[in-house]
Amino acid sequence: MSLLLHLSPLLLVMLALMVLRRPPLQAALAGCLLALLLWALGAARPLQGADLGAAALDTALLLAITASVIVPGLAFVIAIEQLGVNQALSQSVQALALPRANQVLLVVLGLGPLLESMTGFGVSMVATVPLLLALFARPVALRLALVGMAIMPWGTLGLATVVGASLAGLAPETLAADTALVSAPVFLAVAALSLWWAGARGARAWLALAGHGTLFLAVLWALSRATGPEVAGVGAGLAVVLAVLAPSWLARDRARVAAWPRAAWPYLVLIACVVLLKWVTLLTRMDERWTVAGAAVVWKPLASPGIALAAALAWVWLRRRRTLQDAAHPPLARALGVRAARPLVTIACFLALSQMMVKGGFLDGLTHSLAALPPLAVAPAVALMGALSGYMTGSTLGGNALFMPAIALLPEGGRALLAALQNSAAGHAAMGSIPIAMVVLGLARTTPAEEGRLVRFGFLLACLNAALVALTAVAVLALQPGRW
Repeated sequence: MSLLLHLSPLLLVMLALMVLRRPPLQAALAGCLLALLLWALGAARPLQGADLGAAALDTALLLAITASVIVPGLAFVIAIEQLGVNQALSQSVQALALPRANQVLLVVLGLGPLLESMTGFGVSMVATVPLLLALFARPVALRLALVGMAIMPWGTLGLATVVGASLAGLAPETLAADTALVSAPVFLAVAALSLWWAGARGARAWLALAGHGTLFLAVLWALSRATGPEVAGVGAGLAVVLAVLAPSWLARDRARVAAWPRAAWPYLVLIACVVLLKWVTLLTRMDERWTVAGAAVVWKPLASPGIALAAALAWVWLRRRRTLQDAAHPPLARALGVRAARPLVTIACFLALSQMMVKGGFLDGLTHSLAALPPLAVAPAVALMGALSGYMTGSTLGGNALFMPAIALLPEGGRALLAALQNSAAGHAAMGSIPIAMVVLGLARTTPAEEGRLVRFGFLLACLNAALVALTAVAVLALQPGRW
């Protein structure tokens, strides 16, 4: 009974989101108010000024980490939307006339993860949804749009993984690499289902999946291990895009292939800025020159991918001013305020809820319950928690904010694997959640019947991904007991 009381703020969030269908901001606010009330009444640890101050400090620091990426990221998104970059990119890919299996893999394992990893916020669907609707039958295209999102939990330059690593007390490189391994079956299974739905079921299709899937995983893991999550998803998606386009190059049909990079020049600039920032940071260690420390969170602003986003935005802004001098577009600052305010406030509430539950001792009972379970039972429990948190909040970052602090309190031996489970399950479930499905529905201008089908499909997709993640962790623990 005590455990239920301590978890009641999270249960209230679930009730508000899943049953009452309230917006995430309202659900997070309700959870915060209940947690603060219970803390004040002494339901967990006694409320002390030092603990409340530590919760406020770490919430502010985590929000600063998030805002440093989200604000320039959304500004970049708005600028390229006004330039028509995604529409041009979609038309260029469609003009390549690739075989069906390659079309699917180009979008699901290549273009979608590439664009989503760089920008987040479901931006990749602005390019992929029109493209998929042009290439495939409407029901298939809508499914593939959601599948392409569910395959990649590394959006916004790996921001959720960076924050999750900070909350779990792990290095971002460690969490990113372990997450890539835990997510491997999801990548392959979802890509295989995409081929099946698209009607690409011959031997060549499965061989293409094996080759491109292996390439995707290898690049994702290697970059995660070497540099962290910021460029891992970008590199993996780009590797698949280049591999799919390579046959056209070999066939000397270069005119059509060369058209799409020109359409995607802002993304190429962003990749260059991210890579340059990582190399400068590695060579100069400039990130060590400015460190902001909270109670349990440390931020290195000079290593933030927001710097790369801001540099790319400056480049795009110059192009935008020359191109759109007479166009009827709202000022960038006004459009940014409209787009950024609600996500940032919502994230702030979820971060505040997580910090109050950690500093107030609400998660102690959950931590003790998990620690008392055998390893083979802990893994499915954490995967379920991760999937629920990601699906409820519609955000990997929101999911990690809710449950990653509980992972940080577990024994060190199994923490890395369990943190990867939380990160992976939350990411894949968030990308199949109702908010993401709503973006697809809005872009495709669907009917009410299609809305119901796609939302149910997203829920089943989240369940499938959570089951695959849990089975992977169980297999790892069975084969490598030393990981615990």
